[in-house]
Amino acid sequence: MFKPMRFAAIVPILLMVVASSSIQAAPFPADPPSSSKDQAKDAKLRNDSFAALNSLYASEPKAKEFAGKSKAILVFPNILKAGFMVGGQGGDGVLIERGKVVGKFNLSAASFGFQAGAQSFAQVMFFTTNEAVAYLDKSDGWSVGVGPSIVVMDQGMAKSATTQTLSSDVYVFIFGQRGLMGGAGVQGQKITRIGN
Repeated sequence: MFKPMRFAAIVPILLMVVASSSIQAAPFPADPPSSSKDQAKDAKLRNDSFAALNSLYASEPKAKEFAGKSKAILVFPNILKAGFMVGGQGGDGVLIERGKVVGKFNLSAASFGFQAGAQSFAQVMFFTTNEAVAYLDKSDGWSVGVGPSIVVMDQGMAKSATTQTLSSDVYVFIFGQRGLMGGAGVQGQKITRIGN
């Protein structure tokens, strides 16, 4: 009598095991493909870049004249500069030709000396010659200051500048929330293409 009772107690357990093995486990929701995340990130960068460019045009109308004379425009909408004694700056941007984004780039730089805190700013580079654009395309990381000639525009230069006789390859506008940034420079910056 002991054995049948023991068997009777095991039967429900066996039935549960068989039933559970026949049930398909529901799959976990798949993570969104990385490509869609990348596309969303690229779309934000593109939108931020055009917004920064329009902000520059609104605050410095002369910049729009440079755009009309340019072969390409490289826009970094949000460069972060931070550090204490030893600092760095970096941000991503897009290259625009004929109103369309044709490439994505990264800007980075290191700086030394007394400095503390952080700030963000935007930088727009107007390429006025095909040679300068070609140099950017072929360089495996362009060390700014080597290669095409560059002029950094401050408020005084922006007011007096004329696009009739452009003598430099690249004109740079560095600006934040309050117009052009005085004393800003591009020496030491390295600009590298991201992806193809």
